[in-house]
Formats: sequence, C-alpha cells, structure tokens
Amino acid sequence: MAEPLLRVEKLVRRFGGIVATDHVSLDVAAGELHAIIGPNGAGKTTLISQLTGHLAPHAGSVSLAGRDITYLPAYRRCALGLARSFQITSLLLDFTAADNVALAAQAHAGTSFRFFANARKEKALRDAAHAALDRVGLAHRADVLVSKLSHGERRQIELAVALASKPKLLLLDEPMAGLGVTESQGMVRLLQELRKEVSIVLVEHDMPAVFALADRISVLVYGRVIASGDPDAIRANEDVKRAYLGEAHVVTRHG
Repeated sequence: MAEPLLRVEKLVRRFGGIVATDHVSLDVAAGELHAIIGPNGAGKTTLISQLTGHLAPHAGSVSLAGRDITYLPAYRRCALGLARSFQITSLLLDFTAADNVALAAQAHAGTSFRFFANARKEKALRDAAHAALDRVGLAHRADVLVSKLSHGERRQIELAVALASKPKLLLLDEPMAGLGVTESQGMVRLLQELRKEVSIVLVEHDMPAVFALADRISVLVYGRVIASGDPDAIRANEDVKRAYLGEAHVVTRHG
C-alpha cells in the first residue's frame, strides 16, 4: 500500500486534567478529502492545531509524506506543504483581497518582509494572488477591501490565502461556519473543485456538506476516534448515531 500523505499515530494532548486528544490515530491518502466530525468540545480544533504545529502533543507522532513533523514549528510545516484555514476569519480587514493573498505568497516565497510595499509592487506576487483568487472565484473582487466583503467572500479569501502557499494538504477548520444556505452550497461546490488539486482535511459541523464531500470520515468524541470509514459506514454506525448524529438524524446532500 502507498504511504499516506498524512499519518497521525496515538496523538495525546492534555490541558491540566482534561485529555483533549486521547491517542488519536488516522491517516489521509494523497488525493483524499478526509472529514473530522464530532460535537463541540470533542477535540477537533486541538487536533488540527497539533497537525499544524501551533500546539505540541504530549505523546504520539505526526508524519507528512513519510517525514516526521511532530515537533517542527508551524512555518516549517507550511514550507513542507501544510496549510490551514481557521474557524474564525483571520484576514487583514483594512487591506484588499489581493493584498492578503499576496502577503501569503510572499511568506511562502521567502522574499523580503518589508511587507505591503513589496507585496504590492512585485509582479510575481500579484500574479500569484490573482491566480489564487481566481481559483476560489473571487478574481473580480481582488481590489476590494476585505472589510467591505461579505462573510462568505471572506471565507473564500481565506481559502485563497491557504492556496497561495501551494499546499500538498489543506486543513480546513469549519469553513461553512456562519454561512447561509446559498453560501454553504457555493462553498461545497468550491471544495469539490479544489479537492481535484489538493488533499483536504475538513473539520465541519455541516453534516450535509460533510457527507457530500468526504471520501472518509473520522468521528471524534471526548478526544477519541470512535469510528472511521466511508460516509455510508458512518451513517450506519450505531455508536456514531448514539454519540453524535442521533437516532433520528437524516443526512441530506447538497445540490
């Protein structure tokens, strides 16, 4: 069998007496969209933070493309092809969409960090920013201040920022959070396109979106993976129904 792109083995993270991730193991194959679901407080964001290097685990290991990255800092992981979007948008509101993405491209390229002046003047950075914005359908909003954009558009720009680092693996932490029905459907369509180019780990509460997108789903409850499998297996899993989906929960698909 091929080496998975991401391998997580027995990852443990504690906060005092609370075990936020309790010997979590999972893997993500190249080209796969692997969703992680679970109730609030299950440890999903803590897990993602350990994958990106923003939190160090107390035990266990994380490997990317066969390389142990367990204790590498976040910027080193980014250079190796790991990118993340956050639960709460983390954009520079007083700068344009293109400025935000150009800065991400600048950081990835390792060019001068005299920040905004250089990012605005360098053609390669501007071209990279416009290409990333085009991939998420927002090239026409490149010169608009982020503060003037809708919440859904800001979510799209966060994806463009992540894509500007040319990732092998994209970690998405609740990209549907705060979106209306129409915006959520648009995000699903966008992720369906992006998954053709990059592997994705998706943390999400929007169950129709998860079941429309995922190749595999891991269910995290109280810091433990209680089930992992394809969408049909997760729908049918009695432990998952009791712990999270609910006996009467019906998952519909986004159109």
